Amino acid sequence: MRALTWQARRDVRIETVPDPVLQDPDDVIVRITSTGICGSDLHLYEVLGPFLDPGDILGHESMGIVEEVGPEVRAVAPGDRVVIPFNVSCGTCFMCTQGLHSQCETTQVHAYGSGAALFGYTKLYGQVPGGQAEYLRVPFGNTLPIKVPEGPSDDRFVYLSDVLPTAWQAVEYAAIPPGGSVTVLGLGPIGDMATRIAQHRGAGLVIGVDLVNDRLERASAHGVKCLDLRRHEKDLGDTVRELTDGRGTDAVIDAVGMEAHGHAMAKGAQWATGLLPDSLARPFMQKAGVDRLAALYAAIDLVRRGGTVSLSGVYGGAVDPMPMLRMFDKQIQFRMGQANVWRWVPEILPLLTDDDPLGVDGFATHHLSLEEGPQAYAAFQSKQDGMIKTLLRP
Repeated sequence: MRALTWQARRDVRIETVPDPVLQDPDDVIVRITSTGICGSDLHLYEVLGPFLDPGDILGHESMGIVEEVGPEVRAVAPGDRVVIPFNVSCGTCFMCTQGLHSQCETTQVHAYGSGAALFGYTKLYGQVPGGQAEYLRVPFGNTLPIKVPEGPSDDRFVYLSDVLPTAWQAVEYAAIPPGGSVTVLGLGPIGDMATRIAQHRGAGLVIGVDLVNDRLERASAHGVKCLDLRRHEKDLGDTVRELTDGRGTDAVIDAVGMEAHGHAMAKGAQWATGLLPDSLARPFMQKAGVDRLAALYAAIDLVRRGGTVSLSGVYGGAVDPMPMLRMFDKQIQFRMGQANVWRWVPEILPLLTDDDPLGVDGFATHHLSLEEGPQAYAAFQSKQDGMIKTLLRP
């Protein structure tokens, strides 16, 4: 089959690789019909190379048609249309029954002290082959795939794999009071969808912050009060407080993460680490790695006293400095973590109708072939061509 593989920093390629096969009696093989490129994939493209091997298949936002099932699979059958959550979760362990599928005890990666394995996401999370490919082996065939109806295009359902549950959890964790206010930092796919979900769930004021014109214009068109960071980098906190009676918003969602704009020293450290041999870079990142924390520091500044900061952007630093005095003084609550996909599916799936309240049908800005994947990664990383969300069609 054809698959998009990681080769080196900023070097991904389409290669012919062996087709996946059933390994366990509850496995299924899915023929991929749509697979997204996630902002988190750019961390692999740029920062997390020391935890990848050349040839690793990327991608964790996939859906398709069941082609083959193991002898113990009863929940799906060949021909069924399914979405694959990015968490590799069993659905039956203690953590999964608590709604913490991203902490699945069956697939936790003990070698790195990590939570549940993820499709297409480094040794830190199990080095499981990803879904930017023609076929994908999916374990836990009775509990992991999400069956979806025939009819509507893949665009209606594919975001159940990651974008929708990640944004939904970000809003849930933000604990925005009815009619309250929230600032969303970063208007990429997750931040953009988080603004829509916040509005849908009753937020009175949704502020979005970014520095890319296409993203700002897109969110503004959906009724978000957008602030261009290029104009407000020095007075962002004051501007948000002016919009909220001098307090700051009830909540802030950080949808940016480890590669935030700014903090040149941390950016330089990340770049230098990428030049080290993997045998040196891996332990350095695990024990002494730092993130670019501009977005996180901004969140702490923008949230009102007693408010909540919800982190959905991925962070990977081991020794990130935190302003504990400021956080304690403001009595800030923090919620964070990988999205627990299946926890939110029952609440989201009923919204994926012809009424399309979250705008999923037109959410993708680009539809490309799998063979165009390497060019899409480069364009997404450099924020070119109005690219906000890309779906690849194998």
